[in-house]
Amino acid sequence: MLNPLAQELNERLEDSVAGALLSEEGLRMYFPKGIIAQSEEAKKGASKANGTIGMTIIDGKPAILPSVQKSVPSLDARSLVAYAPTAGQKEFRTVWQKQIIDKNPLLKTKKISLPVVVPGLTAGISYIADLFIDEKKPLVAPDPSWDNYALITEARRGAELHRFNFFNGKKIDMAALENAVKKEAAACSSVRLLLNFPQNPSGYSPTKSEVVEICRIIRETASDGVKLLIICDDAYFGLNYENDIEEQSLFAHIADIHENVLAVKIDGPTKEDFAWGFRCGFVTFASKNFSDEHCDALVKKLMGVIRSSVSCSATPSQSLLMQSYTDPENEAQKIAFRKILEARYRAVRSFVDSHKSNAIETLPFNSGYFMSFRLNGIDAETLRKKLLSEKGIGTISIDSRTLRVAFSSIDEDKIESVYTDIYDTADGMYRAL
Repeated sequence: MLNPLAQELNERLEDSVAGALLSEEGLRMYFPKGIIAQSEEAKKGASKANGTIGMTIIDGKPAILPSVQKSVPSLDARSLVAYAPTAGQKEFRTVWQKQIIDKNPLLKTKKISLPVVVPGLTAGISYIADLFIDEKKPLVAPDPSWDNYALITEARRGAELHRFNFFNGKKIDMAALENAVKKEAAACSSVRLLLNFPQNPSGYSPTKSEVVEICRIIRETASDGVKLLIICDDAYFGLNYENDIEEQSLFAHIADIHENVLAVKIDGPTKEDFAWGFRCGFVTFASKNFSDEHCDALVKKLMGVIRSSVSCSATPSQSLLMQSYTDPENEAQKIAFRKILEARYRAVRSFVDSHKSNAIETLPFNSGYFMSFRLNGIDAETLRKKLLSEKGIGTISIDSRTLRVAFSSIDEDKIESVYTDIYDTADGMYRAL
């Protein structure tokens, strides 16, 4: 028996693509009219005393230990220790929505929901999985891909993760992508596709022409009556190092591509603002012909997931980031850090373009934090362990054939030495076969 509030949200979404795509948990989810909602009411009308929220209030302000306050003297107690609203601070959400639109001019004429704050992009992906993925509703993702997609999809949601070959030569394997979408549509009558650009682990972003092809596949599938959820994991958005890369998010291209497409953008300051440990991300929805009521219903379901898991995201992260955005030097500082990353990319690119190996070859990369090697005849985990024990170099074995290197964390003056050791070790393993 569904909660009446869940049933109300389902009815508001039943004429939309979102309603058709919801998982069993998504159908059950709602935002209760309990403590949080009643507290919001009390903020407006409790003129004498507000006994709704479990915080220690002294003279109308949250209590804060002086030992905490002195570490961040520029922020007051409410900005540091008070609970944030379930969906995040309204000003923070509004500022991020403006940033999304500024970075993606295609969105200036399109309707998107007000972004919801989540405790990191991983949480955003997990929450969307809660709402739309279950045993009967699998997820489609590239191969190779970030290992957390499998953990979330298979271990948490009990669903299948269907992978498609991501590369054909030095470009995205469009035939494999299209076949995977068609196969999923035939088997499940709907499609849930996750695309991550710049991609982890490869560090690849699509060119302008590739985005056109991806959009064609999505549009043609939707035109055949198939409902699609397209999750845009934009964790590394904006870190592009080549001129032919499409600068705007795929989300901007598909936000109103067809009424049968629900687009979800998961992004945040983690990588864009170099604030990894703040654990702060955003989830934004869009679909053609979506009304305010549709957006509100979806946001409330997402708020229900947040409320039933972490209750709300951390207040200090939101307040500190809002403060940083008012700093006139903020953008120049970020540009300087991006230039450091690009210089490291250029050093890696120069090295791998001038070195050949029978044991390893690079997967396409042009952006982001990472690049990966595809291994020939040698095992990635064995190579990883040898590099660590014999050379003191840490890498990641994504699977038996894929080794990821985060050049973002290697100083530029160490890159030649590190990559020389990687090639020499891999070649030594290959010769020993």
